[in-house]
Amino acid sequence: MLETTFARYFARRPAPARLGFFSLGHALYWPQFPGLQQELLASHGLVARRLAATGVELIDAGMSDSPERAAAIAEELQQADCDLLVGWLATYAPSADLLPIARRTRVPLVLAALQPRSALDYARATTYAQLANDNICSLPEICCALRRAGLEPADAIVGQLGEDGRAWPRLEEWCDIARCLHALRRGRLGLVGHVYEGMLDMNSDPTMIEALLGPHVQHLELDDLAVLVDGVTPADIEQQLALIRELFVFPAPGSDPIAGPVDPDELRWAAQVAVGLEHLVEQHCLDGLAYYYRGRDGNAAERLGCSFTIGASLLTGRGVPVAGELDLKNCVAMLLMDRLGAGGSFAEIHPVDFDGDFVLVGHDGPHHVAIAQGRPILRGLTVLHGKAGRGPGVEFSLRHGPITLLALTQTHGGTFEFVVAEGESLPGAIPATGNTNTRARFGTGIADFLERWCLAGPTHHFALGIGHRARALKGLARALGIRCTVVAPAAPA
Repeated sequence: MLETTFARYFARRPAPARLGFFSLGHALYWPQFPGLQQELLASHGLVARRLAATGVELIDAGMSDSPERAAAIAEELQQADCDLLVGWLATYAPSADLLPIARRTRVPLVLAALQPRSALDYARATTYAQLANDNICSLPEICCALRRAGLEPADAIVGQLGEDGRAWPRLEEWCDIARCLHALRRGRLGLVGHVYEGMLDMNSDPTMIEALLGPHVQHLELDDLAVLVDGVTPADIEQQLALIRELFVFPAPGSDPIAGPVDPDELRWAAQVAVGLEHLVEQHCLDGLAYYYRGRDGNAAERLGCSFTIGASLLTGRGVPVAGELDLKNCVAMLLMDRLGAGGSFAEIHPVDFDGDFVLVGHDGPHHVAIAQGRPILRGLTVLHGKAGRGPGVEFSLRHGPITLLALTQTHGGTFEFVVAEGESLPGAIPATGNTNTRARFGTGIADFLERWCLAGPTHHFALGIGHRARALKGLARALGIRCTVVAPAAPA
């Protein structure tokens, strides 16, 4: 019953995305080869249905077989405000049948040259059969024309129209990337408070977040939340407390003297703050939130600022990432990992286990509890190390198996970059400190990995998610026009 409640509360539909789709043909062929256009349009429908089956909103603009038709398709897709375009090369098509679409929409474009037959029947081959399988022929021409126009394609995928274990997973992955682009282009991120003192890597310019990545940054005050928290009803608090008791485990104290049982009054206050956070997100239509406020001497700001962890973790687990210490860049990274279906928990590097060749990665909050290994734990913390106040802390390890680290960082020139690593979440004990910790192992020795990771210049926070997502993140970086450094790719299967 409890597991059912957990699964139901964190159940998610695929994140939205608007995918523009068109195919490319050559009008001069139609009178020369009767039936060819109809055959290619039937295959066009097959590709469209398979893309739509991923759950994206598909805008099917039909076939471009002339520059005039390309202009009409460009107008349709431009008005549809697509997040990503996929162009299927149905046969040879002049690059003029595509360039107007790319030039006018200015949307990341994936080219797919998927061939119906695995090979021609050479003994019976005809020009018709060749043209029906000439999907690759114009790809070099099109890529060259796009480069000359300063419009690099986001990707070019060569494969078979039928079952293809290489090509189709990449196209489906691009549908997930479209969800990230959708979140960036339409997103709203809240900003409450100030960056944790002295953490220079985390300072961000909200203007450049919006200018270069897309989401609007809404400046909010802690007072905005305080008003909403004050308005939470006793009935809402009781309902939230019941939910928290179902979702979390309350264990006996461990070895850490500052991590004991959860105080009932502090739990009740954290539940009230959690409801207030949900109202804040709803009121301002937020897709994510970055916060930090120190407070002092037990004042109202301290009491509010130190009680985010439970509510923020519940929101993060439901797809509204909340980043602590006002790490706006990591809020974006968490949002992207979530929209890829990987989760995206707030994390940093913790102590190394040289005996086991792994490193602990985690944080003191908030976290993506939906990707926990088992039910998460709540402990009552009498000290929030490095911060003011006290209150419940969330503790768990990430689901065992493949994991990915994504750090969104900035360069000396101010441009954004991805730093990515693929590794594995290992089973085993973690400290009973009321913080998350995941045993993370990477393909090379742990010391070698950590040296290369740090020298790549990531922020000290990163988004920690499940699955190996480096290829998708490299594609997303290409679509955004930013650099992606993969420090530790997964070993080839």
